[in-house]
Order: sequence, then C-alpha cells, then structure tokens
Amino acid sequence: MQNSQATTAEKRTSLHGFWSSRMAFILAVTGSAVGLGNIWKFPYIAGENGGGAFVIVYLFCVVLIGMPVMMSEILIGRRGRRNPVATMALLGQEEGGSRNWQWVGGMGVIAGILILSYYSVIAGWTLAYVFKSASGVFSGASADEIGAHFSAFVGNWKLVAFSHTLFMGLTIFVVARGVERGLEQAVRFMVPALIVLMLVLLGYSLTSGHFGEGVAFLFMPDFSKLTWDSVLIALGHAFFTLSIGMGAIMAYGAYLPEDTSINGTSVAVVTADTVIAILAALVIFPIVFEFGLNPADGPGLVFDTLPVAFGQMTGGAFFSTIFFVLLAFAAWTSAIGLMEPAVAWYVENFHRTRAEAAIVIGVLIWLLGIGSVLSFNVLSDFTFYRGTIFDNVDYLTSNIMLPLGGVFITVFAGWVMCRNSTAEELGGTGTAYMLWRILARFVAPVGIMFVFLKAVGLLDWLM
Repeated sequence: MQNSQATTAEKRTSLHGFWSSRMAFILAVTGSAVGLGNIWKFPYIAGENGGGAFVIVYLFCVVLIGMPVMMSEILIGRRGRRNPVATMALLGQEEGGSRNWQWVGGMGVIAGILILSYYSVIAGWTLAYVFKSASGVFSGASADEIGAHFSAFVGNWKLVAFSHTLFMGLTIFVVARGVERGLEQAVRFMVPALIVLMLVLLGYSLTSGHFGEGVAFLFMPDFSKLTWDSVLIALGHAFFTLSIGMGAIMAYGAYLPEDTSINGTSVAVVTADTVIAILAALVIFPIVFEFGLNPADGPGLVFDTLPVAFGQMTGGAFFSTIFFVLLAFAAWTSAIGLMEPAVAWYVENFHRTRAEAAIVIGVLIWLLGIGSVLSFNVLSDFTFYRGTIFDNVDYLTSNIMLPLGGVFITVFAGWVMCRNSTAEELGGTGTAYMLWRILARFVAPVGIMFVFLKAVGLLDWLM
C-alpha cells in the first residue's frame, strides 16, 4: 500500500506548472509570508509588549510552531499536486481512507478569500498613501492635521473603494498570468525591491541619532513587562505572519519540483520573514524615538504616527513615499498568495483558463470587500458580535479559521500520513525529520490550540 502511494505521488504532476528554481519558490513563499503583518503589525505589538523580551519569545514560537506547520503544508501540497481541496481529498483517501479531509482544504480556500477581501482594503490605503506622500501632503503637518486627514480619507467610501479596486486589479493581473509568467516574475522583482527599499529606510534610521535607542528597545529584554497575554500574542503572530493555515503555502508547494529540499527552503523562508520583520522594527523605532512619538501606538502607528515623523524630517516626502511603496509591495505579494488557492481550485473544477478564474475569484473577493470598505464610513455604526463587518470577518478568519486549519494540517501530516510518505517528501528519517515529526505531532498543535482557545475566550474561562 505504501509503495503504491509513493508510486502514485511520483507520477502525479502539477496542473499549473512548476517554479523554475528553488530560489523562485523561496521568493514566492517569502513574498506570501511577508506582508503588512511584518512591517505594520510586528513593530507595534513589540512596542506594546516591552520590546526585547517579546522578540525572544516570538523567535522561539516561530521555530517551534511556525516552522513545522509550514513544512507540513509544503509537503502536503507537493505530495498532492492539486489545489488544497483536491489535495486534501486525494491524500485523505490514500493515507487515511477518507476524503473528508477535503473540508480542511476548503476551509483554507475560503479563509484566503475572506482575508483578502478586507486585506485588500487596508492594502488600498497604502497605495493611496504612496500618492499622498509623493505629493507632499504630510510635509510640515501636525499630528492633529494628519489624524484628521486619515479620518477624512477612510470616511470617504468612494476613495476607499477606488483604492480597494485598484489593489484587487493589480492582484488579478499577476495571478491571471500563471505560475512562471505571473507569480514568479512578480516575486522575482517585488521581493528584492522590497528588501532594497527596506535597506534605504534603514540607512536613514542609522543616521538619525536614535538608532541605538531603537536597538535597545527591540533587543534589550525586560521580562518584567512580559505577561502571559504577551506570550500568546507572540505565539499567534508567529503563526499568522507566515501565511500558514490558509492554503497559500499548500498551493505553492504543489508547484515545487521533486528535487527541491523542503527543509532547506522552509528554513530560508522563515529566516527571511523574521529578518524583514526585525528590519522593519529597526526602521520604525528610531524614527519614532527621534520625534518623541509613542512606539506602542497600535495600528495607528503606520497611518497616523509615522506620517507625523516623515512630515518633520528632511527629505520626508521621499522617505515617506519609499515607506508606503514598501508596504504596498509587501501587501501585493501576500495578496497573490491568498488568491492563488481559490484560483487553482476554480481552474481544476470548472476547467477554465487562469485568466477567467482570476477574474471570477477576484470580482467575488472585491464584492465581499465592499462590506469592509463601508465599515469605516457608511456602515460604521452597523455593529454586531465583534463590531463592524470588517471586525467580524477579521475575527472569524484570524481567530477561528486559521488556527483550526493549522491544527488540522499538522495533525494530518504528523498523524494521518504514513512515515514513508512524509519521510520521502522531507528527505529521509534523520535528525531533522524526527525533530519535525515531534514538533508537528505534539508541540505545534498544542501551541496553536492555546492561541485558538485564547482568541475565542475559552482559555480564560478554563483557567
């Protein structure tokens, strides 16, 4: 049975093409993983939770939770060579005798659609701020003026809808072109460009006179400020920042050539993702300290706080423009990964071209995103359960669908798939394989369940 499974897997080929090289795959997955969470969210949650102590816990969580889940998702994707729904059904039948695992793949595809529906709205803000920065809107503006400007912008549903539409159009364009001509060409340009832009901004931070203060804040641990909630936040961010649990990495894994090491590429992606998050903090914190701003300003750090600093510095319009282009590129590469599973599913199930599939799925996501667009203006007073439409979609996906997807994926890879299958994909049964197996079977599922229970309020009740 196991031999026949291996033979089947060897003969199975991707219906969408392959990445041309190991580097192309690393860039693609890094692009999918590196998003607004790295550049926008990581600095402010580090700021809110004491800096260095939080970073240490976060790094442990990335290695113990993020890495095994990512490896599991890649190996499942490459083993199945189909969209996440078909892959989980196929491998569920081969490995466990049940096609019901397809619902895990389906949940991932739906989660990607829902996440992109509101992610595109926030990403649209970054596009708008690129043009605002380049036109000098923030030059010399006070904090109150910039706050009022942001409120006026998100309060204008037409402007927010236009930005959302523009961003979704860019995403549809790339995904429609296919694996090599679309996804690969895009990430080969955008990921290196993102790093170059980051280094340009880092160069400014190095000369700001407050770089040492930023380094101390980020790396000097103050464990007195580290709470149990901080640990759970670090655990949750380590999981979410890598784009795992939503089918994107599984879909990309389906296009990975057989001779490419999953272990090595996973280490490279996790390292790149973490380094970029830390670089973002090293860019942001010195600027924040230079102008006497609050590093724990929360989500408003990017759209409210930093423009104040850019508006006061020499060459602020230039650096502000670079910063928001950087954000836009990070959001774009992540959006491509979020959309790919649904497009792959549509192509395989309805036998349509990628262009047709990208347009249909893209329009669906755009329509769903209108609810989030209106959450900041026309429907801001329409609240239920967790808040606005935007708040509820964010809560459903981030706190319920993704953690459950991550748990099911690691349980499937660690417990349902036979050792021969997983060992074949991970290059043997050596130390690296045994470490992955322990983390995927025991550590990662338990850690993710803690995040899930905390998010839905059950952990406090149980404790």
